[in-house]
Amino acid sequence: MALPILSLSIPCSFSRLPPSLLHSTIPRRTVNMAKHITCTLTTQTFEETINRRSANYPQSFGDYDFIQSLKSDYTDEMYKRQIQKLKEDVRCLLKNVEQPLARLKLIDTLQRLGVGYQFKNEIKGVLSVISIDDNNTMIEGDLYATALRFRLLRQHGFEVSQDVFNGFMDEQGNFMESICEDIKGMLSLYEASYLAFEGETVLDEAKAFTIRHLKDVNEKKVGKNQKRHVEHALELPFHWRMPRLEARWYIETYVGEEDMDPLLFELAKLDYNMLQAVYQTNLKAMSKWWRNLGLGEHLSFARDRLMECFLWGIGVMSEPKFGQSREALTKVNQLITILDDVYDLYGSIEELELFTDVVDRWDVNALEKLPNYMKICFMALFNTINEMAYETLKDQGWEITRYLKKLWADLCKAYLVEAKWYSNGYIPTLDEYLDNAWISISGSVILAHAFVSAKPKITKEALECIDNYPNLLRWSSMILRLCDDLGTSTAELERGDVSKSIQCYMHETGAPEEVAREHIRGLISDMWKKMNKDSLSCSPLSEPIITAALDLARIAQCYYQYSDGFGIPNNETKERAISLLAEPILVKE
Repeated sequence: MALPILSLSIPCSFSRLPPSLLHSTIPRRTVNMAKHITCTLTTQTFEETINRRSANYPQSFGDYDFIQSLKSDYTDEMYKRQIQKLKEDVRCLLKNVEQPLARLKLIDTLQRLGVGYQFKNEIKGVLSVISIDDNNTMIEGDLYATALRFRLLRQHGFEVSQDVFNGFMDEQGNFMESICEDIKGMLSLYEASYLAFEGETVLDEAKAFTIRHLKDVNEKKVGKNQKRHVEHALELPFHWRMPRLEARWYIETYVGEEDMDPLLFELAKLDYNMLQAVYQTNLKAMSKWWRNLGLGEHLSFARDRLMECFLWGIGVMSEPKFGQSREALTKVNQLITILDDVYDLYGSIEELELFTDVVDRWDVNALEKLPNYMKICFMALFNTINEMAYETLKDQGWEITRYLKKLWADLCKAYLVEAKWYSNGYIPTLDEYLDNAWISISGSVILAHAFVSAKPKITKEALECIDNYPNLLRWSSMILRLCDDLGTSTAELERGDVSKSIQCYMHETGAPEEVAREHIRGLISDMWKKMNKDSLSCSPLSEPIITAALDLARIAQCYYQYSDGFGIPNNETKERAISLLAEPILVKE
């Protein structure tokens, strides 16, 4: 459907406009495969026609009526009583299991089933004992158990050395070929290797060794179930997967396992369905907010992605107690999406400079400089973020507006850099691109709002840490950036956009595209190693924001696993959304 022609009258005075706008010709972006909108900007003394671009994005699959129709039977008090009883039974199980390996397997199963968050203290206590127990005779010499112990301890912040795998290596420092027959152990070692820090060459070799051999696993030899686990892991390791989606997959797989525990299965199934009901409530509230805000109607060039933005909220803050955070992140992500389209597609350079200045000043008195569509954007941003800041002031006595507005200003400045690169036809080096792009991908904005909306005990040290962009937020943002580039760069270049990391590397080195993509995948692995280390370091940030940083990287891997699952919601995104929000788990033992 053709987009409308807009005529926006902007009353302004030349004395208020910068010289660059008075005396320059606005560079116009052109692009094949994109629709253009003719928009006439009228001032008191001049008139100019601007060719507006549209990426012709498809509509979201989750409209208002669909969202409001969602319902669940799992809100009844009966289910709340039932899940409390199941949780108590599992706590007893955790307390009574004595063998170290059985304890590790139980913890791993709870986490994979998506209910580990229900037993954080108990799991920490069990692992604390295991970490200092030198008599783990059930574990020594067992590749599966050794790798499982390493992964769980490191995941939960306990010190554990890669040297625990030396017993499975030969005198030349290579993993022994004899362990290749132990598929369960190899898979455990593969998963453990993704918890590596920088410089841990044993784990680097473990990853390469296990991938090489697991790719050749024969179903006739190992069985259908184990083959399915191997294929699932090779597609994406457990450490990189979005927890709620992994929980659904594992619950439905676990029911067919020989060692399936009915207690754990019933708890996981009920927990998943009850949490789905919580998500539905959050999503319905956000759907009403978005409709009342009206941006989707007034800014037809921009992506209306409420459902997809809510999935980001689930990905970053999934626990039931973080409903307010999911709603805040839905708002933040939808506003980011609108601004991204303003800078990438619609605004002229001069308009974008004016808008960036207004955001930087955070001043409604400067609005008269802007065209109407930008006035609407800014007021929506201004009111939404100030309301979040007010809630923090009311609840905790901290006035955080200056911290939040700086994040948004920095984001817009990074967007403006990319818009100018595109306008000038400039292709930056990869390093130059990434120095700006880890900000323009908006990860720090998302995580900062996740932090304040989670209602931690806010401290000055934590606010200043976020204000200075700690490494943990940088690595998470970089993974988001690189995953986004792998999934979206081809389509974005076709419709007209700044060169992404892949193209920057190709231009800089002369490498073919697949070599460039492999280089970017390597950078993602490097960023994960940095984040693994920094997530365990002493920090003024609270545990929820540290977990959120890891989970932001995980949902990035999820959204862009196959292509642009956000901009162009494909079958995978739609199926995932339906499984998380609309379809309860009904499988029986």
